[in-house]
Amino acid sequence: MLNWLSQIVAITRFGLMSIPQRRGSVGATVFGIAGVVAVFVGVLSIAAGFRRAMTASGSADSAIVLRSGSDSEMVSGFARPETRLIADAPGVARNDRGPLASAELFVIINLPKRSTGTDANVPLRGVEGAAPSVRDNLQIVSGRMFEWGKNEVIVGAGAAQEFAGLDVGGKIKVGSAEWPVVGVFTANGGVAESEIWSDAKVLQDAYHRGDSFQSVYVRLASAGSFQEFKDALTTNPQLSVKVLRQSDHYAEQSEAMTRLITTLGFLIAAMMAIGAVFGALNTMYSAVATRTREIATLRALGFGRTAIILGLMIESLALALVGGAVGGGLAYVAFNNFHAATMNWQSFSQVTFAFAVTPQLLGQGVIWATLIGLVGGLLPAIRAARLPIANALREL
Repeated sequence: MLNWLSQIVAITRFGLMSIPQRRGSVGATVFGIAGVVAVFVGVLSIAAGFRRAMTASGSADSAIVLRSGSDSEMVSGFARPETRLIADAPGVARNDRGPLASAELFVIINLPKRSTGTDANVPLRGVEGAAPSVRDNLQIVSGRMFEWGKNEVIVGAGAAQEFAGLDVGGKIKVGSAEWPVVGVFTANGGVAESEIWSDAKVLQDAYHRGDSFQSVYVRLASAGSFQEFKDALTTNPQLSVKVLRQSDHYAEQSEAMTRLITTLGFLIAAMMAIGAVFGALNTMYSAVATRTREIATLRALGFGRTAIILGLMIESLALALVGGAVGGGLAYVAFNNFHAATMNWQSFSQVTFAFAVTPQLLGQGVIWATLIGLVGGLLPAIRAARLPIANALREL
């Protein structure tokens, strides 16, 4: 066993020492694999960042109530009496001001992107007083909170970064009037940071919505109170509602987009991987060709075919892993925390988010590199092991 292992080590060492003589083909292979991994991780970091922004938007002890049959706030609707029934349901947390429930209005306005100047749909949300308590970690980081009853707005940090005119002191057109931006807020990186907030009553008047709302956000007394809250609403004959934890709601909202991006990422990586495999094959066949006499000599000295195959495979894997590490590093530097905005097709509005190069994605990139190295090294290794000793020793 020790002799067999020493054979593998010797063959691998000889192969790695010969890399300077093959640096052109080796470099092409390493950077080819690095390109595959960088693109693969980069594309999937879009899906990971979008999913993170959506799923960071709700905790287990918060819920959203929509009209039954609605898949988004855009197609939901409630009158004031219905929102009061929801707020008074058992399981809702309370403070000295009453239930922690916010009936909300959701509209879309057009604003230009800072990067391109093209108009995009930006969500404008009318909220009630309990809204900051219903959300997790909402914090004003610049300016101040809007004053209730006034035509003022605060904007999410993501929206402020992505869209023009949302700096504190700026103004946006809402209906026929211009409303001042008085503050910027963060919300733990969640989807609320893509939104503009105002007083729901003022927004209703601006859009002639009467006393209607589209959703109710609530803070539950505890995570375990969800079922009690849901049962109370769904069994109430005065209501026709759909009740979800906020985290589940936003996970549903992100599902279609993340599935599309992930599928595209794997398809692109697979096509690029085919080219990288051919590069690895070329490199390893070149290694075998330049070491024909060396391999034949080793075989004549008693080195086994299995040891030769494994030694060359290890060399191929080493090159692939170097390429994977380079590609992962490039992806992290280029994509991690890169801010962008994309359409949420459920609400037809923009969601701002940051790309996320996670350890899981880097691990998947290494797996891709390993597979390329295995496939690219197998056939040349088998060919080397099958070389006729006598013929190989006569080669230059």
